[in-house]
Amino acid sequence: MPAVLAWALAWLVFKAMGAVNAPWVLALAAGSAVGVAWSVFGDTWWRRMWIGAGFPVSLLLTMPALAAVPAWVWLVPLAGLLLIYPVNAWRDAPLFPTPVDALKEAPNYAPLLAGSRILDAGCGLGDGLLALRQAYPRARLEGIEYALPLRLLCALRCPWASVCQGDFWRVDWSVYAMVYLFQRPESMDRAVKKAAELPAGAWLVSLEFEATQLHPTAKYRAAGGKMVWLYQAPFLHQ
Repeated sequence: MPAVLAWALAWLVFKAMGAVNAPWVLALAAGSAVGVAWSVFGDTWWRRMWIGAGFPVSLLLTMPALAAVPAWVWLVPLAGLLLIYPVNAWRDAPLFPTPVDALKEAPNYAPLLAGSRILDAGCGLGDGLLALRQAYPRARLEGIEYALPLRLLCALRCPWASVCQGDFWRVDWSVYAMVYLFQRPESMDRAVKKAAELPAGAWLVSLEFEATQLHPTAKYRAAGGKMVWLYQAPFLHQ
């Protein structure tokens, strides 16, 4: 909604300046400035980018030079987007890659036995699995991803991991010694409820976003500035 409101307001400003015969470049700058100013309401750099860039991109797509493009052409990127980010996954995070060194210190706080099963819930292109492999080279790494194209690419990048297609919210978490998430703030309440399936001693690890209902067993700031939150079952609620 912040993005939609920002784009609508930017278009209103652009049209209003055109109605008073303001120079086109000035109208463009004013509309873009509205989007950039509104982008401060985005809580991540990704959201701020979409809010700020929406107006100039939409203006570009309405240029007369594109008028001759057949209408069906615009369905092609939409179909690609739906393949990569299916409707069923809209409540979850978009494609957020895990920095390769983000979990390097996790074994200092959450040691695991060799052969322990770790799930990367929503593994995307496999960046989380790569980071987990660096941190836990002797673990059994598994990933689950709803989008088929991402799942196939992840399996190619991480042939040493077991990667399958599916909904990680429906998978039984009780068989894992650790579940790793890089989701979004809105998903964390659901993750806390799902993590109740984890056996005693198992870990829920979240990059960047805190499970505010739980008291963290440990936390640290990874290289690059992102926070890593670690919770061990049985969980202590705040």
